[in-house]
Amino acid sequence: MSGDLDLLPTEVEEDLRTTVRDLLTDRCDPTVVTGVYDGERAIVDDLWKALSVELGLAGLLVPEERGGHGASAREAAVVLRELGRTTAPVPFLTSAVIATTVLLDSDAELLTELAEGARTAALVVPWSTDPDGAICAIRNQGGLSGSVTSVAGALEADVLLVPVESAGGLEIHAVAATDAVIAPVVSLDMTRQLADITFEGATGTLVLADAEAAVRNALRTGAGLLASEQAGLAQWCLEETVAYLKVRRQFGRIVGGFQALKHRLADLYSSVESASAAAQYAAAALAEGDADIPVAVAVAQSYCSDLAVLAAEEAIQLHGGIGMTWEHPAHLYLKRAKSDQIALGTPGIHRAALAPLIDLTP
Repeated sequence: MSGDLDLLPTEVEEDLRTTVRDLLTDRCDPTVVTGVYDGERAIVDDLWKALSVELGLAGLLVPEERGGHGASAREAAVVLRELGRTTAPVPFLTSAVIATTVLLDSDAELLTELAEGARTAALVVPWSTDPDGAICAIRNQGGLSGSVTSVAGALEADVLLVPVESAGGLEIHAVAATDAVIAPVVSLDMTRQLADITFEGATGTLVLADAEAAVRNALRTGAGLLASEQAGLAQWCLEETVAYLKVRRQFGRIVGGFQALKHRLADLYSSVESASAAAQYAAAALAEGDADIPVAVAVAQSYCSDLAVLAAEEAIQLHGGIGMTWEHPAHLYLKRAKSDQIALGTPGIHRAALAPLIDLTP
């Protein structure tokens, strides 16, 4: 592994963290997020406008000359960590990271529109697609025709970035969301609801030719930065559980004083710290274009995916009865953690990819 990557947060990153956390504290209360499961999706548009336009986070990864901020994966990781702490129902990962990264090598005006927050996009691949896996491509025969299932970010997107088969390889076509049939899917995590998409002779605009490398880079970037969301989620679960056990009394004693619970919390704390380090290393490697990116991303995803689920499960169990209720937000974190666990490649897929990279192939 490279040894010259600085993992300590910069002043700019800390300021960004404070700004994003303050906004989410004001506008992303867990009771409001729970309403998404009852079909109250107004929070999605309002919160995304605040993040993408008011704070300008939609253009975080876009170069300044294209209308963005010219920031790096490190800053995007800061945002995703805070979004993970609140299970915020916004398309930052799908639009401002993955779709935007696909277009970085394109001269399409769409990239500037995404940076400004004027439009939102989604890459039309199943949410489980890993960076090295098969890319689901649509046929182009007198118009785009075909279906893709379980696409994340499509419900919030104005534009769909569609991988299309061509004689010269994979292309990306931009299709207006209104020109596709988008069928919402009842998802485990309704804060990042999936959808099935069907194209029936749709007309698209070619925005990137020979696009396979760009798509895989976007998926790898998304997988690496998803680890920061998972680390933030796990951190919230740990902090909330510790705070609860400090005040919950049973048998005349504070529950947090029981040795068995102390041991479980200590184990969880060390695991959360490890997840944070793995996620930060992946973000730093992506920011620097380091040669260690494939290893860093595979390590971060294979570790953080499972750890986020464990942290959410521990939070629910250690909260006792209250943790099982709809009113307590713990269920939001378990659902997001389980959904993230299969997003952009399962832990098993990333471990299988990691093995030959570090010479562990049998």
